[in-house]
Amino acid sequence: MSNIMKLSVSCNLHFHVIEETALILILRPFRGIRQWINREAFTISPAIPMLESTDSFGNSYQRILAPIGDFFIHSSAEVLVADHADRMPGADFVEIQHLPNYTLPYLLPSRYCESDRFGDLAREITFDSLPGYDQAEKITDWVRSTVQYLPGSSDFPLSAVEIHNRGHGVCRDLAQLCIALCRSISIPARLVVGYLYNLYPMDLHAWFEVYVGNRWYTFDPTQSVLSGGRVIIAFGRDAADVSIFHQFGSGCVLNNMDVQADLMDNLPFINL
Repeated sequence: MSNIMKLSVSCNLHFHVIEETALILILRPFRGIRQWINREAFTISPAIPMLESTDSFGNSYQRILAPIGDFFIHSSAEVLVADHADRMPGADFVEIQHLPNYTLPYLLPSRYCESDRFGDLAREITFDSLPGYDQAEKITDWVRSTVQYLPGSSDFPLSAVEIHNRGHGVCRDLAQLCIALCRSISIPARLVVGYLYNLYPMDLHAWFEVYVGNRWYTFDPTQSVLSGGRVIIAFGRDAADVSIFHQFGSGCVLNNMDVQADLMDNLPFINL
C-alpha cells in the first residue's frame, strides 16, 4: 500500500508588456483526478479583470488583457498526490468500438503528433508485445533509448516527426513522439503537463497517458523508473492544448519563470 505526498507547488511568471496584450493562461492544478487540492492561490499584479472558464479537456483557464509595464502572475497550491504512478503490465488493448467517446480525439493525428506517419515504425517496435499496456511500455522504452533527453534544448514546440529526425529534445518532445507512436496503432494517448517532485533541473514537466485496460495509465520517457509525486495542471492532444500561456500579439515578453515543487509531508494511504 502506498503513501500520499503533500506537495507545495508554485509557478511565478514575470512579463514585461510593451503594449496591451491578450493572454490565455493554464496554470491552476487540474481538479477531480487522482489529486486533492488542499489550498490554492492565484494572483496577478497589477490587479486587473480576469475571466475564468474550463476548456473542452476540463482544464481551468484564465483570460486577461495584460497592461503595459511589468506584469506578474503567481500560482501556488498544496496538493495531495500518490507517491507512486500505477503500472499494469498486460492491461488489455481496448477495441475502438468499446472506447468511451471522450477518448476518441486522442486517437487522431494532431498538430505536433502526426500519428499517421508512424504506423510502420510503431509496429516494428512493438512486434513482440501484447496489445495494450505492453505496447505503450515498449514504445516508451524505445523513445528513451533512441531520443536524447536534453532539458532546455527546445525553445518552441517541435512535432513528433521533427524530434524523430533530430534525435534529441525536451520532455514535451519525447512525450509527443510516444503519443504519435501509440496513436498510430490505435491506442488513445494524451499529453499531460504539470509538476514533478524531485525533477532536476526544476521546471514544469510533460509526460503522457494512454487508455488501456479501461483506464488511463502514466508513462514518462524521461525516466528509467516511473515515479509519483506528480501534480497535473492540464491534459490535451499535444502542446498546442496545454501551453501554460498563449499570447496574442508581440507586445509581451516573458522575462522570468520560477517553478518550485517541495515536499511538505508524507501521509498514510488515502483513497484519492
